Amino acid sequence: MTILEFLLWSLLKVAVVTVVMLLGVAYTVLLERKLVGRIQNRWGPSRVGPFGLLQPLVDGAKSFLKEDMIPTAVYRPLYLLAPIIALGCALISIGVIPFGAPGIGPGQMDLFEVANVNIGVLVILGITSVGVYGIALAGWSSNNKYSLLGALRSSAQMISYALALGLSLVGVVLRAGSLNLRVIVEQQGTKGMLTWNLFGGFQFVAFFIYLTAAFAESNRSPFDLPEAESELTGGYHTEYSSMKFAMFFMAEYANMITVGCVATLMFLGGWTSPFGNLIPTPNNLLLNALLPVFWFVLKVFSFLFLYVWVRGTLPRFRYDQLMSFGWRWLMPLAMLNIVATSLWLAYR
Repeated sequence: MTILEFLLWSLLKVAVVTVVMLLGVAYTVLLERKLVGRIQNRWGPSRVGPFGLLQPLVDGAKSFLKEDMIPTAVYRPLYLLAPIIALGCALISIGVIPFGAPGIGPGQMDLFEVANVNIGVLVILGITSVGVYGIALAGWSSNNKYSLLGALRSSAQMISYALALGLSLVGVVLRAGSLNLRVIVEQQGTKGMLTWNLFGGFQFVAFFIYLTAAFAESNRSPFDLPEAESELTGGYHTEYSSMKFAMFFMAEYANMITVGCVATLMFLGGWTSPFGNLIPTPNNLLLNALLPVFWFVLKVFSFLFLYVWVRGTLPRFRYDQLMSFGWRWLMPLAMLNIVATSLWLAYR
């Protein structure tokens, strides 16, 4: 493959992944509105298109056409830059996530991955940790006390739970002996869910820590203290409107999808079938390419369903409870899990 062909294929994959990600964000919003409606014994969106399937397009058009108001007292450069940072970091991290089986594509390129990075786990953790700057800068530059309180809450919350989230992945990395996401999936084998890290790798404690920290990192209920409409009228994005508000909204849901993808790769066997070799592999090139993508998407969808279920079920934490739970429980549990995994690997 020539350099020009490599660049063209890379640009095509970036474009396709970006479009699919944005569509995923739009319809994750619809999924949440539908499921929360059912939980609350109502229908949810049902008027625009069949079963309300065109509602995300109408919401996007409404956000785009709304008047873009900028308060006079804001620090304009950072006020405009903040939503770009938040959405940019949320979209960039999807570039290192493999969502299909390797070896499918022209030349030496994998069709279902934008970039195969040897330190994929560190790249994702690094990019997502930068996203907090978007929220912090939004709160500070808005010159609003509610926005500033939301930004301070978010900064403290993300720093606290980012440590637990990173430590929860150490046990998986120790088992695989690599930071490459493809290697981690391959290490979990093809024998089904019994060899996934969640079950066969005895990383269920790490999965619980990751799940809890991920909810807090993405500012989702019951850890949505940075927004907390009943307390802060919207938190860090109180002074934002039109597409700038929509960018923060999209960043939150893009982070949810990224978190689900990482959980699928690290704990749930990635694109491998939960039934392993019990179901014979079809002798069809198209099915061999699409079945792994189907399993991957199904696992991510299950994770997103859990997000919505928790939102419709659990009340919001108090802020002191939030910080206490992160430092007094999750951090020690994550450290104990690393020690236990290390001893188990050394014994083997």
